[in-house]
Amino acid sequence: MTRDEALARQGYRHACHVMLYGDSSAKLFGKIPIKHIVLMQMRFDGLLGFPGGLVNPSEETLEAGLSRELHEEVGVAVPVGVDDHMSSCVSSSCPRLITHFYIKKMTEAELKEIERAAVASATDHGLEVLGMVRVPLYFLKKGGGLPYFLSHSFISNSRAQLLSALRHCRLLSQGELKEAVRQAEQMRRTHSDDPR
Repeated sequence: MTRDEALARQGYRHACHVMLYGDSSAKLFGKIPIKHIVLMQMRFDGLLGFPGGLVNPSEETLEAGLSRELHEEVGVAVPVGVDDHMSSCVSSSCPRLITHFYIKKMTEAELKEIERAAVASATDHGLEVLGMVRVPLYFLKKGGGLPYFLSHSFISNSRAQLLSALRHCRLLSQGELKEAVRQAEQMRRTHSDDPR
């Protein structure tokens, strides 16, 4: 559904989240290209998700509310516009909630400042947000990197949003994404069979 169709629905709450990302020339261990920085966060409940939260469209625009939530969670009121909107849908885990997902490209310096501010000045740091996390967009031996990251637990549809955004922004190829998901599912099955 479009952003406007979502806003026209009566009796729903609205939540907005954003994937902040940018290009990077850094190399892991001086040899594995990072290529891109994608920020997510570890939430208070131990699940991975994107920064953002509940917004009241009768009091503020979705984008103004998202910027407010970002100020609380990452310590910076990142300006988010209608052009950054990617999708809106009814939440699968909460049927009277519509989730709006945004993608915002930033410079590497801006992303590093957000990481610093998230620890130094965000009011929700250590409470609702336990910390910012970079998504490893590379592959290491034995499923390390993105496959292992994808095997972790995500809130609601944030894992699907991540994969969709990575595809949309062409940060990884379709083949790389398929392989990462395949390896992650294999790891999940292996870990669920582990009697420890």
